[in-house]
Order: sequence, then structure tokens, then C-alpha cells
Amino acid sequence: MKKWLIPLLGTLLLLSGCSKWIDRGESITAVGSSALQPLVETVAEEYQSKNPGRFINVQGGGSGTGLSQVQSGAVDIGNSDLFAEEKNGIDAEKLVDHKVAVVGITPIVNKDVGITNISLENLRKIFLGEIKNWKELGGKDQDIVILNRATGSGTRSTFEQWVLDGKTAVRAQEQDSSGMVRQIVADTPGAISYTAFSYVTKDVQTLSIDNIEPTDENVTTNDWKIWAYEHMYTKGKPTELVKDFLDYMLSKEVQGKVVPQLGYIPISDMKVERDWQGNEIK
Repeated sequence: MKKWLIPLLGTLLLLSGCSKWIDRGESITAVGSSALQPLVETVAEEYQSKNPGRFINVQGGGSGTGLSQVQSGAVDIGNSDLFAEEKNGIDAEKLVDHKVAVVGITPIVNKDVGITNISLENLRKIFLGEIKNWKELGGKDQDIVILNRATGSGTRSTFEQWVLDGKTAVRAQEQDSSGMVRQIVADTPGAISYTAFSYVTKDVQTLSIDNIEPTDENVTTNDWKIWAYEHMYTKGKPTELVKDFLDYMLSKEVQGKVVPQLGYIPISDMKVERDWQGNEIK
């Protein structure tokens, strides 16, 4: 056999092996919420290390994308900050909900605006365009620069539900990525936006609302109301591989260690439960 054929045959065998893994369903694609993405990516890496030959492809794109993609059958898992019932064009009855964590959402501002606490009413007025300068709230004489998440974002929908009473925020710059939102707020004088607790860093200032701080403990008791379940939807009953990955996501190993380390709240820590309409379930 010619020497040049040996590496070629090795490559063909490798590709053939990968093809067989894929043919057996040994790959998963999960798409959707950028707020949930860091958790799914981290758990996917650990899962793959424990299960050689299995591949988890994780992508963002927003909750709306995740729900529509899983409904169409284009992906195995749709990651979402929203209940399927909340999204127009989604038939929730065809999807199976797997709640894997809770995420708190907090307003964030540039560190130099001069305030750390705001009333819910004034926060609403900012995003409806009724308050336009930080000096109106006791801060610097500086124009307020609003940054919104893109339409279809579960984080935006949750924020508008609990802060704006379902109204739509004033037109402003929009960003798909939670990480980019944080960076722009950190770099832009007078900026304000909102993001999941898991994306907060020392580069931005969080705001308390009516003297209630954005903490995990306040989320678990529903004293801090801007929070959402993190869902991983499947279209019908999950396949064996998808079920195995979801079971690992809900394992004590992940829920007890990885989930809180990354800034999420384990489902088991919640002292309250809400339905898709936001009503507290007794």
C-alpha cells in the first residue's frame, strides 16, 4: 500500500465513525435563550467529557428562535426564558417543557449615573421615555441612554411583563446578546438596560427596586418579581440521548454545583411557583 494512502484511509475511517455516531443520534443541537446559553454550554462540555462520542451543539439566537426551531423540528432542544404559551405562533401542546433553573433579571446602569436604587414607577417611566435625565432621579445631570434587548428575547419579555405592565419600551438601540448589552452599558455614559443575574459583573451597577435588592434569595421568595424559569423544550417525548442529557442537567451534581456557580437558581430552591401567566401557584 502506498504511504500516502494510509493517512487518507485514517481520515475516511474517522469521518465514517463520526457519521455513524450521528446516524445513531449521538448528537444534539440546542438553540435559543442567550440567558440560558452559558449554563447549557458548561453542562454540555461536562456531559461530553463523561460521554465520549456524544456531541452537544449549543447556539444562542433568543427564546423566540429556540421555540420556533424546536417546534419545526429543526433542532432537538429549544432553550427559552418564556413559557411556550407566551409566544405567538407556538403550539405549546406539541412541546414538552423541561424547567432546568430560574434566572433573576435586573436593571443595570453605567457605574457613573449616580444612583443605586429606583422605584418601580420611575423605572417604568424611564423605559417608556417619560424620564430622560438622571438628575430627575437624584443622579448626575446626564441624559439617559436606553438599551433594549431585541424583539423575541425572553429577557425582554420578562422585563416588560413585570416592569412595564406588558407595555412596549420606547424605541432605542437593541442588542441580541446579553454579554454585549453588559459591555455597552459599561462603556456608555448614562446607559441603562437589563440582564440576567448570571451576566452581571463589577463593570456595571445593578439597581435595587423600591429598596429590594436583586438577589437570589429575594427571587426565591418572589420579593424580587423580575425572574423567569429557564426552559429546555422538546418536540414531544425526547429521544433517548436528549433525555439522558436533560437528566444530567437536572442531576444533583449539576443543580447543586454548576447551576448556582454560574449565577442561576436551582428549581429546588424556589419557595414559590408561577404559571405561564405569572400567577403565583399556591
